[in-house]
Amino acid sequence: MRTRPTTLISHGAPHWLRTTIVLLAILSSLATPASHAAEINAADTAWILTSSGLVLFMTVPGLAMFYGGLVRARNVLSVLAQCFAITAACSMLWVIAGYSLALTDGGSAQPWIGGLDRIFLQGLNAETMHENLPEAVFCMYHMTFAIFAPALIVGSLVERIRFSALLIFASMWMLMVYVPVCHWLWGGGWLANLGAMDFAGGIVVHAAAGTAALTAAMMLGPRKGFPRMQAPPHNLTLTATGAGILWVGWHGFSAGSALMANGSAAMAMLTTHIGAATGSLVWMTTEWIRFGKPTLLGIVTGMIAGLGMIAPAAGYVSPAGAIVIGIIAGAIGLPAIHLIKQQLKIDDSLDVFPVHGLGGIIGALLTGILANETLGGTGLAAEGGIPGQLAAQLIAITCTIIWSGQASWIILKLIDRHAGGLRVSSECETEGLDIRQHEEQGYNL
Repeated sequence: MRTRPTTLISHGAPHWLRTTIVLLAILSSLATPASHAAEINAADTAWILTSSGLVLFMTVPGLAMFYGGLVRARNVLSVLAQCFAITAACSMLWVIAGYSLALTDGGSAQPWIGGLDRIFLQGLNAETMHENLPEAVFCMYHMTFAIFAPALIVGSLVERIRFSALLIFASMWMLMVYVPVCHWLWGGGWLANLGAMDFAGGIVVHAAAGTAALTAAMMLGPRKGFPRMQAPPHNLTLTATGAGILWVGWHGFSAGSALMANGSAAMAMLTTHIGAATGSLVWMTTEWIRFGKPTLLGIVTGMIAGLGMIAPAAGYVSPAGAIVIGIIAGAIGLPAIHLIKQQLKIDDSLDVFPVHGLGGIIGALLTGILANETLGGTGLAAEGGIPGQLAAQLIAITCTIIWSGQASWIILKLIDRHAGGLRVSSECETEGLDIRQHEEQGYNL
């Protein structure tokens, strides 16, 4: 039973004392909700809400338009459908199990995988918190990464993969590859404890997805006529528009990874932009010198190469470090594409591995050097200085490549044998996937 406040005050007490006690009681009751509200940082929450929208904007419509413009006109809708369907499927899988397994405490299995406390997001509501953020915001932000990673793989398989096969592969890959690698680095897993550094997905997203893209391209085989065929982009206007969306949205990718509206987020945004701009200029200049003319495709591809390589380092390096990363990203792109397509004869159709995969790998290694405080960075996480940090980075990269490559091979083999195969028919490839797979056309002129 509650005690009436008036019974706590003697009727014989002086008036000033009774008034003071009543005022203190009122102030105490007002202070309780205020202290509870202070647990949520409104500025941080607003920024991560915004970043979640920016990263989702990168996949649909950004990546969809960028990839869609690069294929032939008869296949443009198939690429858009693939990106949209992957977004929907991976969103549901993240809710069902992905978030819980990636980013919650796994107990005795914590070094390797998360727990089951948030299966179907049970227990998550408007009141639950993740440090300074509502947990719903934290969950939604990381969902957009889990969408973008498998969507990247689409670019290596366009114009010849069955829609159902791609959807199954992307869904299984997200659960079997992205989720555990995410936990290892961002969920407090064994690579995080080792001191591996990945600010915004150079390893978790780009190295993992780039390896899967290369593996899948080799298993699927080349498009008809490759490498002799000429298959220029059908709509560079669409591609450039998508690339512009990626450039803007990437700031949610990098600066949002600080999970706070603070100086770290500001530096991540600045270094991301510098890396992208430098990569674009270097790629453009390389083409200009080599072929006599700069191309729009080279300008936007160099920009995306810079974005991919700066991702693991964005919040850790100085602006000067970002310039170094951008220069390397712009310089290695063309030789890497030539190696994959002309020397190794692998039809990584839209250059996912040389632009994203290789960029994430090299960027992660450069993070182990350029994050050093003596070079203007924020400091290294592993013991042993630069050699120790490079060792941690190399272990993280190597394990991610092996895990993603092996798991991708197994998933694709299972689909090929038990789910109707991987490739469309020769007739479908000739006529175009838009009509044969979706009964639609991108253009009715």
